[in-house]
Amino acid sequence: MSEASGRERRAANPFAGGGLDRATHLRGDLRWISDRLSDPSSRIVPVSRSRSLVARAAGEGGTEADGMAYAPVLLPPAVLASDLEPPGEWIFLGLEGGADGGRAVFAADLPGEEDVPGEAGDAREASPSDSPLDGAGEFLDLRGVGAMLGQREGSLLAYARAIVTWSRRHRFCGTCGCPTRPEQGGHVRRCGDETCGAEHFPRTDPAIIVLVTDGDRCLLGRKDIWPEGVYSTLAGFVEPGESLSEAVVREVREESGIEVGSVRYRSSQPWPFPASLMLGFRAERVGGELSVAREELVDARWFERADLARRREIGLRLPGRVSISRRLIEDWFTG
Repeated sequence: MSEASGRERRAANPFAGGGLDRATHLRGDLRWISDRLSDPSSRIVPVSRSRSLVARAAGEGGTEADGMAYAPVLLPPAVLASDLEPPGEWIFLGLEGGADGGRAVFAADLPGEEDVPGEAGDAREASPSDSPLDGAGEFLDLRGVGAMLGQREGSLLAYARAIVTWSRRHRFCGTCGCPTRPEQGGHVRRCGDETCGAEHFPRTDPAIIVLVTDGDRCLLGRKDIWPEGVYSTLAGFVEPGESLSEAVVREVREESGIEVGSVRYRSSQPWPFPASLMLGFRAERVGGELSVAREELVDARWFERADLARRREIGLRLPGRVSISRRLIEDWFTG
């Protein structure tokens, strides 16, 4: 086992390392799935307009700022079994508490009310249309609360969000346009037209994210949509016909003009926004001069270790702890 893979096993990134038994061998057992859908001990992970249902929780796992922590709200099937949320569309995620005898967990895509403009023109927070959920918790974006969830809980909600998003986007066949139906516990959607019958499977888009170093300094970039002062590692999607190391070299060159070598894998992170897998690397500068691609970044700079140590004094903010980019930076800084 490599040094990097050993570190990943000891401390998984947020949204990874949940430990849920996915029980793929049970997805095609229609009778077993049906029994679990009506079993009151089963639990449903609700997703509404790409948000996850969570509630404030006491205990460890809060932020540095206010100690706040969250926990997922999992619901018994009877709460959601209505015409608006048909159990036939629920997606089997796996088993909690061990092999075949564990508690079954499903994901459900709940319709939410359309955003309603307020007096100032901003949108009201979306809410589920099913009244039994009133008071159960809040539907919040995982990017905002992911760092305030436990490892297992964050992984479960990320899994549910990703596969619900995929299923919602494949209600119709991409080959012929006919409606699709779920199979294999919701992990396959098959075209309902028998002359087509195309199968559609969940997709994951690989993206590289890389910390570029040059001696005792690292390269960080900034996008205009980020909060003031935030700088992060460079990243981009892997293109067809491209290896991971090739993607690292290309993305760094395109965004910064820097040429890199010694590309080394560090760790990975599921990133369900909507369906990415972030593959973290470190690479060393071997040439080129910094030239920011303005269509990608508004700024990019070299930061010394000393800059990171006094980042509050100089107004530098690192990405949130929910992202693998923060880990890449901190691993180098403490390295």
